[in-house]
This record gives sequence, C-alpha cells and structure tokens, in this order.
Amino acid sequence: MAVSASEHPPVLILLSPGGLALARRLQALMPGSEVHGLRGRLEPTAVDHVFIGTADHLRGLFLAGRPIIGLCASAVLIRSLAPLLGDKWSEPPVLALAEDGTVIIPLLGGHHGAHAIARSLGAVLNVDPAITTAGDVRFGVAFDDPPEGWALANPADAKPFAGALLAGAPVRLEGRAPWLAATRLPFAPDAELLLRVTERAVAGSPEVLVYHPKTLALGVGVERNGDPAELIALILSTLEAQGLSPLAVAGIYSIDLKCDEPAVHAAAEALGVPARFFPAETLELERPRLANPSEVVFANVGCHGVSEGAALAAVGNGGLLVVPKTKSRGATCAIARAPEPFDAAALGLPRGRLTVVGLGPGGAGWRTADAAIALAEMDDLVGYRLYNDLAAPIPAHVVRHDFGMGDEEIRAVKALELAATGRNVCLVTSGDPGIYAMATLVFELLDRAPRPEWQRLDIRVLPGISAFQALASKIGAPLAHDFALVSLSDLLTPWPLIVKRLEAVAAADMAVALYNPVSRSRRQQLEEAVAILLRHRAPTTPAVIGRQMGRPEETVSVVPLSELTPDLLDMLSIVIIGSSDTRIVEKPRGGQWVYTPRGFSGKDSSSMKPVAEGQG
Repeated sequence: MAVSASEHPPVLILLSPGGLALARRLQALMPGSEVHGLRGRLEPTAVDHVFIGTADHLRGLFLAGRPIIGLCASAVLIRSLAPLLGDKWSEPPVLALAEDGTVIIPLLGGHHGAHAIARSLGAVLNVDPAITTAGDVRFGVAFDDPPEGWALANPADAKPFAGALLAGAPVRLEGRAPWLAATRLPFAPDAELLLRVTERAVAGSPEVLVYHPKTLALGVGVERNGDPAELIALILSTLEAQGLSPLAVAGIYSIDLKCDEPAVHAAAEALGVPARFFPAETLELERPRLANPSEVVFANVGCHGVSEGAALAAVGNGGLLVVPKTKSRGATCAIARAPEPFDAAALGLPRGRLTVVGLGPGGAGWRTADAAIALAEMDDLVGYRLYNDLAAPIPAHVVRHDFGMGDEEIRAVKALELAATGRNVCLVTSGDPGIYAMATLVFELLDRAPRPEWQRLDIRVLPGISAFQALASKIGAPLAHDFALVSLSDLLTPWPLIVKRLEAVAAADMAVALYNPVSRSRRQQLEEAVAILLRHRAPTTPAVIGRQMGRPEETVSVVPLSELTPDLLDMLSIVIIGSSDTRIVEKPRGGQWVYTPRGFSGKDSSSMKPVAEGQG
C-alpha cells in the first residue's frame, strides 16, 4: 500500500536508532522519500543524510516545503518550527510519529496533505491517527482539504461554516460529490448551509462552500515563441465569457510539437495545473468531433485541429466539447468537459526532462540540495554503474540504466532518448558534470545531431563538488590564488597539446590540479608532467595526492614534487601541485595543512589588501 504524500517527497527524521527499521519500512511506501538522522546518534551509512543541528535542519526542510515525519517527540518539532509559523495555507505537512508506530499526530499542514498522510500511515500501521480538527472528528471531512480532483473556491469560509455545523445547523448538498455524500454530515433538504458543487464561477460565503470538480480540459495552440501573457489572457477571458471557474480546469493540453513552448507552460503554471501533450496522430483521431476542422492546420502539423483536438483527447469518448476554438492574434483555446474529475497528469505526455546531475566526489553529504531533489523526482537513472551506486537512495519506482566505463556517448544518447518519450531522466556523474564529465557530451550531441525531439527537451545541468575542490578542502587552501585544471588523459586530447598546456601553466607559476594522472597503461605522462613543472619550481613544492575523495576509502597525503611518481597513484587519484608560493603548515598533533597565499610573491600578509568576501 502506497502512502499518500504531498507535492514534494517527505523526509523521515530520526534522532535515535530506535525508529530506523520503521523509517525504512515507511520509506519504501513513499517514492522519493529520504531518511535523515542526527549525527552522533546514527551512523552515516545507516541513513540517507546526516545532520548536526536538529532545529536548523528542521527549519530548512520546512522552508523548502518538504513534508516532515518526525519519529521523535512532538515537542521537538513544535519548539523547532514555532518561530516559522504564520500562514497555515503555506505550511507543508509536519507529523510526529512514535518510534514504535503506535501514535501518529499531524501537527501542521492539514491543508497541504498532513491529514491524508496521517490516514495513509494509520492504514499501514493499523493505528487511528490523532486528528483533532473538529470537522474531521465529528463529520469525517476536512472542508478545506478536498480530495484530489476537487478545489474549494472559498477556503477562508471553511472555518465559520464548520463552526455553524458544530453548533447544530444542518446542511444540504447541491450537485454531485460522492466524497461529500459519504460523510457523517447532517443533511437536510431545507438547510441554510449549502455545499455547492459546480464548474461555474460563483461566489461563496460563510454559509455556502463552493466546490469545483476538475472536469475541464483546456486545449491550446500558440504560434512559435508566442507571448505567454496573450495565451493566459485568452484562456481567462474564454473561461469568464462562459462563466466557468479556472479552478475547474484539470489540465492544459496541446500537440507535442509545442511541448517546449514557454507560453503553454506559463499558462499551466498560472492556473496551477499540469501541461500535457499529444502526438498529431492522436489529435487526428478526434477529427469527427471537431467543430472547426482546418485543412491548413492539417497541412502544417498533421491534424485538423490542435486546441479542439487536444481538449477532446483529454476528456475521452465520454467527454464533450463545450467551448469551440476561440482565437486571439497568436493563440487559440478550446474547452472540453469530462463526466467526472480526472487525473490530468496521467493523459498525454509531459515535456521530457533531462537533468545532468553532479553527485560530488562521493557521499550524499557532498551533494547539493537541487541534486537531491532531482534524484528524488526522477523516473530514470542513467550512468556508469559506480555512479549509479553513488546516487543512492534511489526511489523504488525509478528505472535504473547501468553502463560500463567508456560508454559515455551511449549513456548520453540513452538519456536523451528516454527524455524524448516524456520521462524525467537524471544522467549522473561524479564530481561536477561540466568538468571532464557528461554535460558537454549532451550538448555536443545536440549540436552535431540536432534531432527535433531532443531539441524540445527541458535540459538542466546541476553542479557538483568536483574532486579538486574536495581535495583542496581536505588539505587546506592550496588553490586560493589563480590555478589551472589539466587532464593527463590523451584519449581525447593529443599529448603534444597537453604538454603545451602544462608548459604554459608551469611558466605562469600557477597551482595546478591534475586529473586522470595515471592509468594501468598510462604511466609516463605523469613523469613528463612532473619534469615540466620541476623546470619552473622547487623540488620541495607540495604535491597533494587525493584518492577516492568523499568515499569511505578516502586518503590524502602530501609529498615533495620531486618525489611524485606513478607508483603513488591509481585511476581514482587526483593531484594538486602548488605554485612557488604554496606553503606547508605543520599541525600541532601531526599532519599538515597546505595553502597558497592570496597575494603575489614577495608580499607578506601584513601588506596585502583584504579581499572582499565572495571574491575568492
């Protein structure tokens, strides 16, 4: 049984190992959810993320809109989040759950799914959640939290309306709403309190709650790079002219050729509904039901009507076209009605998304928040097998596509092809995707093989902490001044060109990070690189060696440049070699710090001007 959640995947919070087994059990029922544990109480390997300050961590999740399920005392959640409380309409769900699963208390966000999550958890754990909202307890309904596919037009009136019911007033139902009819409400045919169910834009009041079933499908067309404001204005004016509420719109639909059209997505965002797209062949099946078939449209896109066809395709054979195509200068709009509320996101295809994700050097703690969210929301994971392992935790619904080392172009093509089918794909790489990694290959493919379905994708690149940054942070600040990155691999770059770059870096007296310093068959390149650098800097120049950065096997060491040999390195190593100014600081209890001063050679620290924070 899947647990109902809200828009964002929940986070299960652990302050002790006692609730770990329960958290993992519930995580399997909530796609994309994560288990976060307090450092020092839980081992980093036992959870998906460790945190230090409980209150700060909870506040960060709350402000990000992440549902929180705390397997801890409710007082911890209350004290931590109390300073942030103010607008109940914007609060994400917050629930307290006993470590043994015997108590479930929705504390905040009842308007955003907390009660639904509590009921789902209760069904899994065979526990009645402690829902204290009076309407829920007495009548079995939360007036301001209608089920999926429904919208309340006047939520501010829900409280006085419920108050009148609790005082003994009866209520009547106008229109069809099985979820309301099945409650314990005191229905009476002559009641003054009214629950009105309608698609029409009508006003509510403290005595009248207006519920809109999401039964309307908006079909739209727009010229290439059309004005979003024009399309939105056309939609709103069309709804208004027909007396229909925007809250009754389930989704916006168009032809797949428009899946990258900013105006369509802006309109969907303005109405708070999904945008979905159909191929021309699907729209052409609706030709017999079109009010305004067009041979011109057919000649251009392969179907006789975009806006009318898309609206009808969304509502299916049981639906009707209620507003034929209306036009503005560069946009069209049509409206169809389904007999029942429908799942708008399940029809047609979304715009495919490809996110090239930098995982950082290893553990999840080095991963950006944006990367974590992208991984939680993906449909497909594409990458080198080791990198896919590093992407854990992987939601249960995700399809994993593992590739071997050297299959970089095959990986990128696979990710693009999957995204072109409307999937949400993450192409992962360790470190940063734009530094000797997969992002550039994606754009290279788009450049040399510009397939239309690839060009329409929503492509994002999310940065990661690169290995050189990880190593520099572990040893101090060896790259605090100008530096260079050079790969010693000659698979894609001729070795003479690499030598030319090394000579330029050496002559410029910059610190340099060497990627791919050695492999099983490639040893002499490092020896030649060291020889080039030694012609311009002292043999004692610090060379910092990092291996398996960010992973349990991580090691960091420092040797003089003259002693840097291939035997000290392997394929999982990176090297930072200092400039002539780079210095070593001995630690009091053993070990070393390595740093490069911010100023030029010959300046002592007392004569250097301060650098504004953020410039370094």
